[in-house]
Amino acid sequence: MSLPFGIAVYLTIWWTVLFAILPWGVRSQHETDEMVQGTDPGAPVAPHLWIKALVTTGISALIWGCFYVWITYFPE
Repeated sequence: MSLPFGIAVYLTIWWTVLFAILPWGVRSQHETDEMVQGTDPGAPVAPHLWIKALVTTGISALIWGCFYVWITYFPE
């Protein structure tokens, strides 16, 4: 596997995993009754994006590692 292909696969996996993880633990302003004037009631109170980015990176690395082993050691 070439380096550009490996990076492209990793980035694709990373964004896919991010979109799967984003809704975890999110509570809206409407649910918590902490409305900020001028914002949407469905806006998240504390989305914890840095934690989600780290979790996404770890899960993506694991999935990419499995993909790398599959491509490298089990070719058609």
